[in-house]
Amino acid sequence: MMFDPDYSLFVAVADSGSLSAAARTLRISPAMVSKRLQRLEGRLGVTLIHRTTRRLALTEAGGRLRDDLDGILSALTAAEARVTGARGVPAGPLRVSAPTSFGRLHVAPHLSTFLAAHPAVELTFDLGDGFVDLLGDRVDCAIRIASEVPSNVVAHRLATSRRVLCAAPSYLAAHGDPASVPALGDHRLLAAAGQMPWRLVAQGKAVQVERDSHVRTNSSEMVRELALGGVGIALRSLWDVGDALRNGRLVRVLPDWEGTADVGIYAVHLRSGAVPPAVRAFVAFLQSVIDPASWQG
Repeated sequence: MMFDPDYSLFVAVADSGSLSAAARTLRISPAMVSKRLQRLEGRLGVTLIHRTTRRLALTEAGGRLRDDLDGILSALTAAEARVTGARGVPAGPLRVSAPTSFGRLHVAPHLSTFLAAHPAVELTFDLGDGFVDLLGDRVDCAIRIASEVPSNVVAHRLATSRRVLCAAPSYLAAHGDPASVPALGDHRLLAAAGQMPWRLVAQGKAVQVERDSHVRTNSSEMVRELALGGVGIALRSLWDVGDALRNGRLVRVLPDWEGTADVGIYAVHLRSGAVPPAVRAFVAFLQSVIDPASWQG
């Protein structure tokens, strides 16, 4: 029996979370997506997806089918590749998104190596501090720094984003060095929008620091520059300020306390039974060049 293309359509709907998004991916109308999904459910005799006015959700049967189809679609892709001789060859468009500072500091310097190894890849590399919509923005692979990632993506953990409190020597000379976490309340704290509250841990203890930033900004890079300029105390990732800590432009504050270790650096892409070779190659490239040992202050 030939593989029913309605299974691929079901996977597109399940992974995108909406009929309209799946329709854009498949380049057919939402009405046709709905009709074919109903046809598949009718043939199988089960409801695969609950539909509401706001969102779609897989039923238990739908979830089991989605998991089973992963292996089937991967096998079909591998079979086609063996026939065409194109297996594992990274080529074609590849759109990547990364946080501004991290992408500039830790990915861009190595991109020449990736491009030299994969000359058939047509790379577009976007920088920004917001979480992109992989499907809506047509991003093939994104680097995300977060405590968790949604279940509709495949996440490859590249490293832990270790975060420390730090300030410029000039700030501490003018305002003093806080002796305890409560003493931070007497200081100027710096954080970009969405980065408060700070969750700090030390020797099994955990505390939360909730304050308004002394300067309001939506830019993480701005926070780094403000800290370097002696404006206040910041909670920064070692990948961002390790060099400044090593050369003394910044110093640790309350060195026994750090940000919680649940924040990771991930390479993410949409779930698919056929991950493009260019995406697989880029994830492998990131795994080879991201080196947390080099970030230590």
